[in-house]
Amino acid sequence: MIVLGIDPGLANTGYGVVARRGRRLVALDGGVIDTPAGARLEARLSTVHGRVRELLDEHACDAVALEQLYFGQNVQTAFAVGHARGAAMLAAGERGLPCFSYTPQRVKSAVCGNGRAGKDQVARMVQVLLNLAELPQPDHASDALAVAICHLNAAPLAHALAGAAAEPVGVR
Repeated sequence: MIVLGIDPGLANTGYGVVARRGRRLVALDGGVIDTPAGARLEARLSTVHGRVRELLDEHACDAVALEQLYFGQNVQTAFAVGHARGAAMLAAGERGLPCFSYTPQRVKSAVCGNGRAGKDQVARMVQVLLNLAELPQPDHASDALAVAICHLNAAPLAHALAGAAAEPVGVR
Protein backbone atom coordinates (compact mmCIF):
# COMPACT_ATOMS: atom_id res chain seq x y z
CA MET A 1 0.00 0.00 0.00
CA ILE A 2 1.25 3.48 -0.90
CA VAL A 3 -0.11 6.52 0.93
CA LEU A 4 0.27 10.21 0.18
CA GLY A 5 0.29 12.12 3.47
CA ILE A 6 -0.68 15.80 3.34
CA ASP A 7 -0.03 18.58 5.85
CA PRO A 8 -2.26 21.22 4.23
CA GLY A 9 -1.45 24.88 4.04
CA LEU A 10 -1.94 27.66 1.51
CA ALA A 11 1.63 28.98 1.57
CA ASN A 12 3.23 25.58 2.20
CA THR A 13 1.54 22.21 1.77
CA GLY A 14 3.71 19.42 3.08
CA TYR A 15 3.60 16.04 1.36
CA GLY A 16 5.06 12.66 2.15
CA VAL A 17 4.71 9.42 0.21
CA VAL A 18 5.17 6.27 2.27
CA ALA A 19 4.84 2.63 1.23
CA ARG A 20 4.38 -0.48 3.32
CA ARG A 21 6.78 -3.18 2.14
CA GLY A 22 6.06 -6.26 4.23
CA ARG A 23 6.51 -5.11 7.81
CA ARG A 24 8.65 -2.11 6.88
CA LEU A 25 7.63 1.43 6.04
CA VAL A 26 9.60 3.12 3.26
CA ALA A 27 9.68 6.81 2.36
CA LEU A 28 9.32 7.28 -1.39
CA ASP A 29 9.11 11.07 -1.52
CA GLY A 30 8.61 14.11 0.64
CA GLY A 31 8.70 17.86 0.39
CA VAL A 32 6.67 21.02 0.27
CA ILE A 33 4.42 22.58 -2.33
CA ASP A 34 5.14 26.32 -2.09
CA THR A 35 2.79 28.96 -3.44
CA PRO A 36 3.73 32.63 -3.83
CA ALA A 37 2.20 34.95 -1.25
CA GLY A 38 1.27 37.58 -3.83
CA ALA A 39 -0.58 35.18 -6.13
CA ARG A 40 -4.36 35.07 -6.30
CA LEU A 41 -6.09 32.39 -4.22
CA GLU A 42 -7.29 30.43 -7.25
CA ALA A 43 -3.75 30.32 -8.69
CA ARG A 44 -2.30 29.08 -5.38
CA LEU A 45 -4.96 26.38 -5.11
CA SER A 46 -4.34 25.35 -8.70
CA THR A 47 -0.65 24.88 -7.85
CA VAL A 48 -1.48 22.66 -4.86
CA HIS A 49 -4.04 20.67 -6.84
CA GLY A 50 -1.73 20.17 -9.81
CA ARG A 51 1.24 19.03 -7.74
CA VAL A 52 -0.89 16.59 -5.70
CA ARG A 53 -2.20 15.12 -8.97
CA GLU A 54 1.39 14.67 -10.17
CA LEU A 55 2.40 12.94 -6.93
CA LEU A 56 -0.59 10.59 -7.05
CA ASP A 57 0.24 9.60 -10.62
CA GLU A 58 4.01 9.39 -10.11
CA HIS A 59 3.75 7.07 -7.09
CA ALA A 60 0.54 5.18 -7.96
CA CYS A 61 -0.87 5.97 -4.51
CA ASP A 62 -3.67 3.86 -3.01
CA ALA A 63 -4.96 6.47 -0.54
CA VAL A 64 -4.51 10.02 0.72
CA ALA A 65 -4.21 10.84 4.41
CA LEU A 66 -4.68 14.45 5.50
CA GLU A 67 -4.13 16.27 8.74
CA GLN A 68 -7.35 17.76 10.07
CA LEU A 69 -7.69 21.49 10.58
CA TYR A 70 -6.43 23.01 13.78
CA PHE A 71 -6.69 26.76 13.84
CA GLY A 72 -7.14 27.99 17.40
CA GLN A 73 -8.61 31.45 17.09
CA ASN A 74 -7.47 32.45 13.58
CA VAL A 75 -10.45 31.87 11.30
CA GLN A 76 -8.68 33.33 8.25
CA THR A 77 -5.93 30.73 8.58
CA ALA A 78 -8.53 27.99 8.94
CA PHE A 79 -10.21 29.03 5.69
CA ALA A 80 -6.88 29.11 3.83
CA VAL A 81 -5.87 25.68 5.14
CA GLY A 82 -9.34 24.35 4.35
CA HIS A 83 -9.03 25.55 0.76
CA ALA A 84 -5.64 23.80 0.36
CA ARG A 85 -7.06 20.67 1.95
CA GLY A 86 -9.95 20.74 -0.50
CA ALA A 87 -7.59 21.13 -3.47
CA ALA A 88 -5.69 18.00 -2.36
CA MET A 89 -8.92 16.08 -1.79
CA LEU A 90 -10.19 17.07 -5.24
CA ALA A 91 -7.05 15.60 -6.83
CA ALA A 92 -7.65 12.34 -4.96
CA GLY A 93 -11.34 12.33 -5.86
CA GLU A 94 -10.54 12.76 -9.53
CA ARG A 95 -8.57 9.52 -9.33
CA GLY A 96 -11.17 7.69 -7.25
CA LEU A 97 -8.84 7.45 -4.25
CA PRO A 98 -10.15 7.44 -0.69
CA CYS A 99 -9.13 10.25 1.68
CA PHE A 100 -8.66 9.75 5.40
CA SER A 101 -8.38 12.47 8.03
CA TYR A 102 -6.44 12.46 11.31
CA THR A 103 -6.17 15.04 14.08
CA PRO A 104 -2.70 16.38 14.86
CA GLN A 105 -2.90 14.69 18.27
CA ARG A 106 -3.68 11.31 16.71
CA VAL A 107 -0.79 11.64 14.26
CA LYS A 108 1.64 12.55 17.05
CA SER A 109 0.36 9.71 19.19
CA ALA A 110 0.70 7.21 16.32
CA VAL A 111 4.27 8.27 15.58
CA CYS A 112 5.60 9.24 19.01
CA GLY A 113 3.23 7.61 21.49
CA ASN A 114 2.40 11.07 22.82
CA GLY A 115 -0.30 13.31 21.36
CA ARG A 116 1.50 16.40 22.66
CA ALA A 117 4.90 15.65 21.13
CA GLY A 118 6.83 18.59 19.70
CA LYS A 119 7.79 19.01 16.05
CA ASP A 120 11.39 17.99 16.75
CA GLN A 121 10.27 14.76 18.44
CA VAL A 122 7.92 13.97 15.53
CA ALA A 123 10.76 14.54 13.03
CA ARG A 124 13.14 12.27 15.00
CA MET A 125 10.56 9.48 15.19
CA VAL A 126 9.73 9.81 11.48
CA GLN A 127 13.46 9.49 10.78
CA VAL A 128 13.66 6.32 12.89
CA LEU A 129 10.44 4.73 11.61
CA LEU A 130 11.40 5.31 7.97
CA ASN A 131 15.11 4.55 8.51
CA LEU A 132 16.16 7.90 7.03
CA ALA A 133 19.80 9.01 7.06
CA GLU A 134 18.80 12.57 8.05
CA LEU A 135 15.92 14.32 9.76
CA PRO A 136 13.14 15.03 7.27
CA GLN A 137 13.03 18.74 6.44
CA PRO A 138 11.22 21.10 6.50
CA ASP A 139 8.64 20.63 9.26
CA HIS A 140 5.73 20.49 6.80
CA ALA A 141 7.31 17.54 4.97
CA SER A 142 8.07 15.78 8.25
CA ASP A 143 4.48 16.28 9.41
CA ALA A 144 3.12 14.93 6.10
CA LEU A 145 5.31 11.81 6.38
CA ALA A 146 3.94 11.38 9.92
CA VAL A 147 0.36 11.58 8.62
CA ALA A 148 1.12 8.85 6.06
CA ILE A 149 2.72 6.69 8.77
CA CYS A 150 -0.33 7.22 10.97
CA HIS A 151 -2.62 5.99 8.21
CA LEU A 152 -0.47 3.00 7.30
CA ASN A 153 -0.43 1.91 10.94
CA ALA A 154 -4.17 2.53 11.36
CA ALA A 155 -5.29 1.01 8.03
CA PRO A 156 -4.99 -2.69 8.99
CA LEU A 157 -6.97 -2.11 12.17
CA ALA A 158 -9.51 0.03 10.31
CA HIS A 159 -9.99 -2.72 7.75
CA ALA A 160 -10.42 -5.30 10.50
CA LEU A 161 -12.96 -3.12 12.29
CA ALA A 162 -14.80 -2.18 9.07
CA GLY A 163 -13.74 1.46 9.14
CA ALA A 164 -14.08 2.19 12.84
CA ALA A 165 -10.43 3.22 13.37
CA ALA A 166 -9.97 5.47 10.34
CA GLU A 167 -13.07 6.76 8.64
CA PRO A 168 -12.95 8.32 5.19
CA VAL A 169 -13.23 12.11 5.21
CA GLY A 170 -16.83 13.24 5.53
CA VAL A 171 -18.08 10.02 7.11
CA ARG A 172 -19.23 10.19 10.70
